[in-house]
Amino acid sequence: MYSPKVWTWVFVLKDKKILIWKRKSSLWNETRCIAWWHLEFWESFEECVKRETKEEFNIEIKNVEFLWITNFITENKHYVTIFMKSEYKSWKIDISIYDEYSEWKWIDFEELNNYNLFPILKDFLDNIKNLKDKINN
Repeated sequence: MYSPKVWTWVFVLKDKKILIWKRKSSLWNETRCIAWWHLEFWESFEECVKRETKEEFNIEIKNVEFLWITNFITENKHYVTIFMKSEYKSWKIDISIYDEYSEWKWIDFEELNNYNLFPILKDFLDNIKNLKDKINN
């Protein structure tokens, strides 16, 4: 029996905008996403997003906070996904070295729905919309 994987996703904010990019890989190619990684054994959510954001993109973040958790299940994948938010601290990167990503940009949170989103990010947005609807009814 397989167990679900645990992912941590982080919204990196700078001047009230979030960083997104387009994926160029076999897994949900051409979708937009935010920074995400698999949680390592014995690692906190905050440690994971700080470490991986630095290792993968050379982006330093600060003031990391928990936002939401989702249970994302497709026909052949199962991810428990922890969503965090953080503030941008610094970025020293040559994005041309990354084959999996393109079109990095800072956008307003409200603009996310204007893009073809990675399914787990879309699920997150649907969940928070549903929560708002439940609270308002």
